[in-house]
Amino acid sequence: MKIGITGAEGFLGFHVRAYLYALKIHEVHLATRETFRSRESLEQFVSGLDAIIHLAGINRGSEKDVCEGNAAVAEQLVSALNRAAATPILLYANSTHSEKETAYGVGKRQAGEVFFRWANTYGARFINLILPHIFGEFGRPFYNSAVSTFCYQIANGEQPQIHTDSQLELVHAQDVARRCFQLLDSINCHSVLGTESSPNVENMDASLRWHDNTDNTIRLPGVPIKVSELLSLLRDIYVSYQSQIIPDLSDRLHLQLFNTLRSYLYPQHYPNFLPLRTDNRGTLFEAVKTVQGGQIFISSTKPEVTRGNHFHLRKVERFLVLQGDAEIKIRKLFSSDVKTFHVSGKVPSYVDIPTFHTHSITNLGTSEIMTLFWSNEIFDANDSDTFSEQVLV
Repeated sequence: MKIGITGAEGFLGFHVRAYLYALKIHEVHLATRETFRSRESLEQFVSGLDAIIHLAGINRGSEKDVCEGNAAVAEQLVSALNRAAATPILLYANSTHSEKETAYGVGKRQAGEVFFRWANTYGARFINLILPHIFGEFGRPFYNSAVSTFCYQIANGEQPQIHTDSQLELVHAQDVARRCFQLLDSINCHSVLGTESSPNVENMDASLRWHDNTDNTIRLPGVPIKVSELLSLLRDIYVSYQSQIIPDLSDRLHLQLFNTLRSYLYPQHYPNFLPLRTDNRGTLFEAVKTVQGGQIFISSTKPEVTRGNHFHLRKVERFLVLQGDAEIKIRKLFSSDVKTFHVSGKVPSYVDIPTFHTHSITNLGTSEIMTLFWSNEIFDANDSDTFSEQVLV
């Protein structure tokens, strides 16, 4: 499919784009703020698309700007579709706030009504996707999510404050991205699930199944949790990780929160040096301590050889050189900035690879290096969560 993403530069836009990039079987077109500033650019964007995922919107500003701005953006998109005589599948990322009478809620609801009228007039297929509290890696603190704010503050040694201990309904941005494509795929009548490299969407938590009604509205439920419970959980995860113990990641939400927290610890937290215990028998260090298990494997790498050049959407992976000297390179998806970490078996230290970052390890010496790799899950060839991508581009 040719799929367009509006709001591609935003938090959710990154996650939707990353999920699609991992599939590598769709043609993606991106619309940014600049696209919406030009009638010609927006018309060019919508032309020839099979589907549009509309993520663009306004959630900051005066009440008038927020209320009217979202409907105005929807009107811009509809006008461009009309000028281009285009009727792609239109999936609108709406919010549970649309059920409220706040300026933001009214604006989101009115934008949905604009799309609903357009779809009815032109016989287009429209999905009004109602989303709860979205969180995930790279969210802006004090802006996107309470999770982002808490993770940022904890990672930087600050003390988060709870102003209202309300009930949240959390859903990870990758779950949103996955469900968007599942919907588009079902409407477009051809499957992208079950391809060799596609993430497995069949084993999702039952609480994240779709609920729909007859007016083109689909609500994606999240995991309920109080703000105080969320903060306590994040603190426990952090304390465990700082004590060199990988927390229990068997619960899907815990894994997603752990990966989100780690995104605020990278890169300053790594490499993390391990204490050596030495006596007359020799030296010992604890490579991985975890309450859940996972998988450890050890490999040798010949001189000047590079391993890796792939990324993960969910997997936690640790690199620890046991013998020799190596260089670990890491690059965030869609970025050109490469971080380099020099590690050596002489001074044991590890780098836990952040999600959505392609990574590699290269032998810098003249003899083989030995490297220990740990992952929080046992390798499954049918759902490896491993996607090829060169670090150096």
